[in-house]
Amino acid sequence: MLDIIHLLPDSIANQIAAGEVVQRPSSVVKELLENSIDARANTVQLIVKDAGRTLIQVIDDGIGMSASDARMSFERHATSKIRTADDLFAIRTMGFRGEALASIAAVAQVELRTRRLVDEVGTMIRIEGSEFKSQESVSCPKGTNFQVKNLFFNVPARRNFLKSNPVEMKHVLDEFQRVALAHPEVTFTLYHNDVEVYNLPSGKLSRRIVDIFGKNYREQLATCEEETPFVNVEGYVGKPESAKKGRGEQFFFVNKRFIKHNYLHHAVLSAFEATIPEGSSPFYVLFLEIDPSHIDINIHPTKTEIKFDDERAVYAIIRSAVRRAIGVYNLTPTIDFESDINFGNITSTSRFSDIPTPINPALSDFEKPRQGSGSSLPPVKDDSPREKSNSENWRKLFDGLDSFKVNNQTNFDFQQEAPITLGSKANDITDESKHLAEVKDISAIQIQNRFIVAQAKNGLMLIDQRAAYERILYEKYHNSLKNKTPFTQQLLFPKTLDFSAADFQLVLEIQDTIRALGFSFEEFGQNTIKITGVPPEVQEENEKEVFEGLVQQFKTNQRDLHLDIVENVARSFSKKSSAKYIGELSKIEINLLIHQLFETAVPGYTPNGEPIMTILSLDSLADLINKK
Repeated sequence: MLDIIHLLPDSIANQIAAGEVVQRPSSVVKELLENSIDARANTVQLIVKDAGRTLIQVIDDGIGMSASDARMSFERHATSKIRTADDLFAIRTMGFRGEALASIAAVAQVELRTRRLVDEVGTMIRIEGSEFKSQESVSCPKGTNFQVKNLFFNVPARRNFLKSNPVEMKHVLDEFQRVALAHPEVTFTLYHNDVEVYNLPSGKLSRRIVDIFGKNYREQLATCEEETPFVNVEGYVGKPESAKKGRGEQFFFVNKRFIKHNYLHHAVLSAFEATIPEGSSPFYVLFLEIDPSHIDINIHPTKTEIKFDDERAVYAIIRSAVRRAIGVYNLTPTIDFESDINFGNITSTSRFSDIPTPINPALSDFEKPRQGSGSSLPPVKDDSPREKSNSENWRKLFDGLDSFKVNNQTNFDFQQEAPITLGSKANDITDESKHLAEVKDISAIQIQNRFIVAQAKNGLMLIDQRAAYERILYEKYHNSLKNKTPFTQQLLFPKTLDFSAADFQLVLEIQDTIRALGFSFEEFGQNTIKITGVPPEVQEENEKEVFEGLVQQFKTNQRDLHLDIVENVARSFSKKSSAKYIGELSKIEINLLIHQLFETAVPGYTPNGEPIMTILSLDSLADLINKK
């Protein structure tokens, strides 16, 4: 029988390796920028066209390579960073695997020009799809000029999996920002389609942060420093009042290498506990200097994962350093004696838990949200028998109350001839006047402008007012996005809003969906938009906050839930918009809210699965009294 095991050709082996190393254009950007840093460059220029599909070019003034080194650099496992196995536990450079250039050359058309200071002429090499084309001597400046053209030109399936240009460009910007933050002593510039995106001169870390994220960060930074025999911590944290909803800008660097580490992120959050609102996260850029023998970075080809031999010690040191920074700069907020501490932000999940709120399996079918692909909830309108009977099931809670009269008010009655639109907190109350004759009074009262208590068949129903509006608004926005029927209120005076380069690319990615909500805006210079119209629900003088909050919430959902764009935008905007509905409601508004809530697909839960209401039975109320 013939042998069936054989060695793969180098071209195929390189393409397989490229599947791990080169996942998208940003992967190429990361590898080339890190090579420039390892080459001790003082100036690095990144040029990108079509978000990296057409061209990725990195030019630096580093030490360059000889003719033989330039040719050898494209061989698999060829590197200048390590010599022996012991070197793996003393790595100070960004790269060390010797896979990046071979992987890039396997899936792109590559042109390399490089020259050392001691050489009179440089070397130019051309490779296409691992196939060596030419090598010749050329005149070029000291350093390295690396061009990657037509990425995945020979792997069309991989090219088809790339996202839109705004999405890919956002990933490129993320990698550029990480390298630029890690090395503020190096001058960086970035051009996209011949337009300058960043021009970052060398300087201190604080200036680099302001140059990347904007002038607003100038007054938000507090120095964080801690020196121990085991690890040194330095960098900056943001003031609590600058904390944002969602993850925001948060960076950890270990020996100037960007890492992702949820455990250390928890250490920072725990240091800020009770100083920032629930669900918010602070800004931080923290550098850890540690002996390489105490860490292992040889875990994944992307080298963003890392292991410490004593994670608990690192956790404690980081938390202590951040807490000391908060104390030194007197960042802890003062107590507000005007607020009612008994009715603060109440939530069913821990600040540090990423686990969604579990659903009680004992709930009846009409109380439980169904699971869907990429979403914890079904589409807004479902013609299934269960969804059609939703309102009827909820009405059963109030059966038997026909004989009750409370304060001369009429009984509960959910029979309606026509659907009720949102109450005056979301639309002008005059728009609801035609329905008021059909909406009968409900025995319900409001508590502390936050909760609604209504009498049910066998007890009391407690409704979270904000969560109820979130469910109602979500279904309204989801319908608007699916049917593309936006309502826009034009602004008398347009508002401008500045974003970071990465967030601006995100806005471009989802701009059509945002417009379907009712926003009207246009590009207005670099990383800036001009808002000319907003949905009717957005209050005047609040357009910037709402739009920026929508983008931040979208980023959080995108990272944690992996929703499609329409579902994500509907959830994000309803979450942001519902926050303003904590306030006093008239009796008409309370009635409309309850009626409108029971007309939704899943009245018992928010889009994210958080409970909206609970029912206290008569027996439970009796037990509460008897326990007293």
